[in-house]
Amino acid sequence: MQRSTEAWPRFVAAGAGRMGRSIALAFAWAGFRISLVDLKVRTPSERQGLAADIDAELKAHLGALVDLGALEASQLPDVLARIRTVFADEAPTALGAAELVFEGVPETLDAKRETFEVLSRHCSAEAILTSTTSSILVTELAPLVTRPERFLNIHWLNPAYLIPVVELSVHPGTDPDVLARARSLMESIGKMPVVCGATPGYIVPRLQALIMNEAARMVEEGAATAEDIDRATRFGMGLRFAAIGVVEFIDFGGADILHHASREMSASVSAERYQAPAVIGRMMAQGDLGLKTGRGFYDYRTRDVAAYRRDVLSRTLSMLRHAGGFRPASRDTIS
Repeated sequence: MQRSTEAWPRFVAAGAGRMGRSIALAFAWAGFRISLVDLKVRTPSERQGLAADIDAELKAHLGALVDLGALEASQLPDVLARIRTVFADEAPTALGAAELVFEGVPETLDAKRETFEVLSRHCSAEAILTSTTSSILVTELAPLVTRPERFLNIHWLNPAYLIPVVELSVHPGTDPDVLARARSLMESIGKMPVVCGATPGYIVPRLQALIMNEAARMVEEGAATAEDIDRATRFGMGLRFAAIGVVEFIDFGGADILHHASREMSASVSAERYQAPAVIGRMMAQGDLGLKTGRGFYDYRTRDVAAYRRDVLSRTLSMLRHAGGFRPASRDTIS
């Protein structure tokens, strides 16, 4: 891996595994320099082997992007040069120069505790420390950090260098200014940050786990083949949810639709899995059903409803065309 002679990067991925490499690639592709820090003490031969493995993986990802037309081959050297691989002896210097650090070590509290002790010791008092954990709550990790007000979780969706959404999970002690800075830094590399509290599964994993489990049950029950479920997901549910958000979708169709569908499937499939939450019952009682009544999860009373409906149609049609599912009728076939 080529080493830069410039000042140390402002960004650090602490942990040189798959996630750290993908985060490093996200920053480098966006034009920012980043240190990919391996905190484990290694022999010279181990370092050489790890560096070669990192280099090969990054080049493979970039090569695929070139093949798909997302990147020019001439850009590869510059992107790779923005990633500085750092080993344990230089880690304190890299960490001391960092403005934003992403911890990406194995998913155990012991590994996190050891890593955050190192980060807290060497990072500046102004540095924002984050964890990329997918399974440990931000409230469990905050006590491991010397300055918990400067800590939050930032969960990336794979592949991290490609998927725009990053989930920022905060604890009660997270400084609002730190959150604002973290959001701004993520936006600067082209990401779309979303914020949630200390909730298991963040937003996306919590939703997709339900969908994936239900799809697997349908295959197991013989309700449909895997192929038909995937076709229905891509060109039915997935396409619509790519054009309109899940909560927005509730409002667009009406909370009453969800209420009745939940009641029926709760009785016929599983009460545990399909019982509607209390908020839907309250909306039914108050008559706040969504777009049709002017208010639901969102307030539509001051919106141009006709223009909004047209916008939703435009978004959906755009996704349909992009997915290759738009099949306008030929004049020759119209009778």
